[in-house]
Amino acid sequence: MKNYIILLIITLTFSCQNTAQTNKKQEAVINAKPIELPLENGKAKAYFASGCFWCVEAVYESIKGVDEVINGYSGGHTDNPTYAASNTGSTGHAEAVEVIYDPKVVSFATLVDAYFASQNPTQVNGQGPDRGSQYRSIIFYQNDSQKKIILEKKEALAKKLDAKIAAEVYPFQKFWIGEDYHQNYERLHPNNSYIRNVSIPRLKRFQANFPKALLKEKH
Repeated sequence: MKNYIILLIITLTFSCQNTAQTNKKQEAVINAKPIELPLENGKAKAYFASGCFWCVEAVYESIKGVDEVINGYSGGHTDNPTYAASNTGSTGHAEAVEVIYDPKVVSFATLVDAYFASQNPTQVNGQGPDRGSQYRSIIFYQNDSQKKIILEKKEALAKKLDAKIAAEVYPFQKFWIGEDYHQNYERLHPNNSYIRNVSIPRLKRFQANFPKALLKEKH
């Protein structure tokens, strides 16, 4: 019995230490200085997490001025996250998208509007049926101007809904591109049951409520 108690104490001690280390690593990510990416061939990049990236990819690819959306992971404290590792919730990362867009056609502010318009903004740690920290909502900013836009829109939405908005606001650090089979998933797998029952309905709800002038004629 005595040996069991000693073993239990040792186990709890190491568990607490591991948890504290993980929390400290995640805290460092949240409090880091944002990294601002330069334009490439006149195109900018923005990063969002809002539940399953298959859904978010389809939403942003329906907006005028968006050239490409890439699925991946961001917001965590581990290197080279994978889909399997992210799903454990231990990496700190959320499923995220990289939105490559033309700032002369669509503004960062409009992309933030699309972000809030395409989700349940009050759902914590998930969207729809997808639950867990890997599905939490995060908006990433690269400079003070973007941070100001995000916080102002978040505050305005909270007042409008008279509710707390779940989206976290993180300084952008790094985006890890996801596995090849996750890219263009909604477009390549239209008959997948999740796509038909979750992704497409979410996309259609967004398109029905977002200004038509900002949407592409065909997605």
